[in-house]
Amino acid sequence: MSISFFILISGLALASGATYLLISVLLKQGDEAEALSWLDGKEPEKSKVPFIQMSKPLVHNFTLSYVQKFKNQKYRKKIQKKILTAGLSRELNEEEFIGLQILWGLAFPILFLIFNTTLSLGFPFLTVFLIAGVGFYFPHAYCNSERKKRYFSIISDLPVFVDVLALSTEAGLDFMGSIQKIIEKAPKGSILAEEFYTVLKDTKLGQSRREALENLDKRVDIPELTSVISVIKDAEETGASISQALKAKADQMRFERFARAEEAGAKASQKILIPMMIFIIPAVFIVVFAPAAFQFLGGS
Repeated sequence: MSISFFILISGLALASGATYLLISVLLKQGDEAEALSWLDGKEPEKSKVPFIQMSKPLVHNFTLSYVQKFKNQKYRKKIQKKILTAGLSRELNEEEFIGLQILWGLAFPILFLIFNTTLSLGFPFLTVFLIAGVGFYFPHAYCNSERKKRYFSIISDLPVFVDVLALSTEAGLDFMGSIQKIIEKAPKGSILAEEFYTVLKDTKLGQSRREALENLDKRVDIPELTSVISVIKDAEETGASISQALKAKADQMRFERFARAEEAGAKASQKILIPMMIFIIPAVFIVVFAPAAFQFLGGS
């Protein structure tokens, strides 16, 4: 009887909340449009994750007005940097990010509570707070995952790109012409090529080469690329040959790449010891000593 009463109260509460949200949406004045405006005036790209794309209308209609009241500028700047370095600036802005945190931080525990009660799953009530934390952290997890993918993609392409850049400048092309050559020869879907294309576009729109490279450094925020950009800026300031500076940097990066491969191989040999001790060595002992053990037990 108590469970039925609880379900009834929960249903009435959810229905009341839904009615309130529907009325508040209908009475809105559209102030949230400014918060969702994109600087270049273009439509935002669709999210690569369908769940996030499906959640966006709910964010726009139900949580955005509460996000606008959140004035913690330090946290907002942290979110902006996280979105930028994850390559999601055309997909999300900080308003939507915080709105997703609020939406999922509330929706996940409510859905869990309903299923836990109606299906008699038996999870303790404190699990609700854990589920709320998971929902609140989910946008962070998505950004971290995308940033990790970008990191490995850029690190994989960077030595080859620096080599081509050094060879092109040494052959007589100017720096921006060398970047254009890289973009043309890069494989389809290369993240680093897309970032270099943005550098080329920024310079055509009036930015200096130094400003375009500094913006690239902010968007990517990877130490290896930062060092390459520093080499280019230092060569430009001192009047040194960019081709020679890039050639030396390419040799250094090639050596570092081999060192990382050797380190990964050494770690792999260490990690394989645990499954060997748990699965392979006991199996070998059974194969070798089991017949002798059975023979000994049968003889006795």
